[in-house]
Amino acid sequence: MFFLLLSVLGGLSLLALALRALGWEDLTLPWRPGSLLLVVVLTGLFFLGLFIGAGFMLRRMSRPLDDLLEAAENFANGKPTQPVPESGPPELRALAHSFNSMVARLQDDDARRRSLLADVSHELRTPLTILRGNIEGLLDGVYTPDEARLNALLDEIKLLDRLVDDLRILSLAESGTLTLNREPTDLVGLLSEAAAAFRSGAVTIQTSFAAETLVVEADPLRLRQVVENLLSNAVRHTPPGGTIWLRCRLAEELVEIEVEDSGPGIAAQDLPHIFERFYKAGDSRGMGLGLSIAQYLMLAHGGTIEAASPPGHGAVLCVTLPRESS
Repeated sequence: MFFLLLSVLGGLSLLALALRALGWEDLTLPWRPGSLLLVVVLTGLFFLGLFIGAGFMLRRMSRPLDDLLEAAENFANGKPTQPVPESGPPELRALAHSFNSMVARLQDDDARRRSLLADVSHELRTPLTILRGNIEGLLDGVYTPDEARLNALLDEIKLLDRLVDDLRILSLAESGTLTLNREPTDLVGLLSEAAAAFRSGAVTIQTSFAAETLVVEADPLRLRQVVENLLSNAVRHTPPGGTIWLRCRLAEELVEIEVEDSGPGIAAQDLPHIFERFYKAGDSRGMGLGLSIAQYLMLAHGGTIEAASPPGHGAVLCVTLPRESS
């Protein structure tokens, strides 16, 4: 700052000398720059001040850039990266903000990937442990290879097969490569078959359809998978003797499919998270993938899926589906 003030004074003095040389004889100065030495000193101070001021401005611009380069190098080498201070000129502040946002997204994706691997490992470990223990027991003669035990092993194999298939669907959906084989589909027939597959003596499934025949443009296999996921959840959470309602109604160009159960409903703290991967409520016996997959499949169809749990009622899951593909 001191040299900057000197450069200003020197510049004013040089300007005054120049004006007097051009004929401004009446111009007076607070001092008399009459000697050559004074002119040289003032000129030197002027350029020295300019040089220091320019260096200060360059340093002000280069410091945020140095911080950004250091943070980028640390991130590239896998080192912990703190947010870069968003300072300096507007362009550098915008660049630092974009870098911080990018790092935050990448770190969030990495955390999700690690969480997914941990969840998958946990879900695979249980059936594999059961299979290994039973097979070793059969080989050692501890267990008898009767029909009941073999059926139990087959159920664990089916569980593994379903988990692998669910993970494959999730992978395709999240990468945007999930394809649908759309065709004219009898929705009423599809819903009736799905309801019949889940009817048992334990619960009652009541159906209510807006029409006897309702054709939509959809992938029948994927759409049935969505309905079966909803019915499967409803059956798991409905006590013996309870009721499940499967409804289908028209709403302009949309079709609404609703599954309601007479169970305890969804806890308020669980309701915002039920469509997240591997999220399970405390009393859930599933793998936490069914509703997440259902959401992906409905989004691929151009539809939606929502959940509600009115006080004093069970869970209500509603699917909306366009009657025709867009």
